[in-house]
Amino acid sequence: MTENLRQRFALAVSVAGAMIVALDGTVLLVAQPSLQRDLGASVAQVQWTSTSYLLAVAGLLVIAGRLGDRYGHPRLMFIGVLGFGAASAGIAVAPDVRWVIALRAVQGVFGALLQPATLALLRLTHAPDRLGTPVAIRTGAIGIAAAAGPLLGGILVTQLGWRSVFWINVPVALAIAVLTLTLRVPTPAHAGSQRLDLLGAALLAGALAVLVHTLADVPAHGWTAAPTWLGLAATAGVALVLVLHERRATHPIVPPAVARSVPVTASMLIMLLITGGMFGALFVTSFFVQNVLGLGPLATGLRVLPLTAPMVLGAPVASAAVRRYGPRHTAIAGVLLVVLGIVALSRLDPHSTWLLTWTAFVGLGTGFAAVMVTATGTVVGDAPPGYAGVVGGLKQTANNVGPTLGIAVAAGMMPAESSGAGPAAVTSASAIGPALLVLAGLAALALVPASLLPRGRIPMHD
Repeated sequence: MTENLRQRFALAVSVAGAMIVALDGTVLLVAQPSLQRDLGASVAQVQWTSTSYLLAVAGLLVIAGRLGDRYGHPRLMFIGVLGFGAASAGIAVAPDVRWVIALRAVQGVFGALLQPATLALLRLTHAPDRLGTPVAIRTGAIGIAAAAGPLLGGILVTQLGWRSVFWINVPVALAIAVLTLTLRVPTPAHAGSQRLDLLGAALLAGALAVLVHTLADVPAHGWTAAPTWLGLAATAGVALVLVLHERRATHPIVPPAVARSVPVTASMLIMLLITGGMFGALFVTSFFVQNVLGLGPLATGLRVLPLTAPMVLGAPVASAAVRRYGPRHTAIAGVLLVVLGIVALSRLDPHSTWLLTWTAFVGLGTGFAAVMVTATGTVVGDAPPGYAGVVGGLKQTANNVGPTLGIAVAAGMMPAESSGAGPAAVTSASAIGPALLVLAGLAALALVPASLLPRGRIPMHD
């Protein structure tokens, strides 16, 4: 296989793997109200259909990245995508919501195996100064999947029911698995000798699992309740033990070269905060549009459709902006656009026009594309080839914990319903504004790490 052909196959596998994960998440957002009605689930249980997946995937992403660095990312990708498809088939035939929650956790385990590989394959087949176009293409593809997901989900749920959004993963997963079998990538000379620090891996997975579990319970307990504070304290305690252990470990789970990189750390904080703000806003808006405005799943998908074009067209524009203006200025501009988009959504009420909704989503999509291209390019480009998987795992961890944080913030802002079934966000028009303004504030915090990114131009070749 020639070098050019290898790069094309790696890009195809990377894009396909990233798209199936992104599509699965946004399609589910539209399907959740129908799933709730069909299975007689509470809002809290519906939230756990997302959270159980995130709980599993967030705790295992970095570990999966290290396994990929040692045993080969195509191998991990193959196992991950097949398991992801099998779990999707199980969810499609689940008899009640408890099975859905459990199988979403299984899906998260396999999702953790495949996600770091989607970035590592690009780093292993492209020189750092030639990552501009591959990263932009991958980001644009994720934009297509994430933004078109609500529309596709609306069509599927309207015509075939909520179970169809999981059946669609099965043939796609099989196709990606076949494509992965044809891929051969160079292996760094020292990658096979890397040992997995089992104690460090367990501590990292434990800290992330406790954090995600705590955030997921915020809607039920609130931010000031004892369980929330205990969970956050436990997360901090396990994280402290992890840091102390990592300093003494011969083969730390996060290599020192990665842990000490300011651009990598800043990029991951940006992605954590921006995905939290954006997906929290999508969570609130999806229920508002369907339960307050009374629109069906398809109409909801059409409302969100303006996200697509800015995310697709904005990716190559953002790549060019990084080269010309540098990561810092591009990321700051993207964060500001996301914040303004969420603020615009906070003005929604039952009498809002399509123009307001579409304008808000255009701002969100454009800003999100700028942030993702900048942060992803910075993370991948700064990764040593032998640690491409662990860096990809860290990046994906931020992208998976962020939505949980955003949903927790949104739901925690809502007064509990008298029935105790969940946050009043799903039925109250007056609750959407304050919740979205808080989410805008969460996204605005990303301005701090964005200011730490490199200021100068990046000499990337396309």
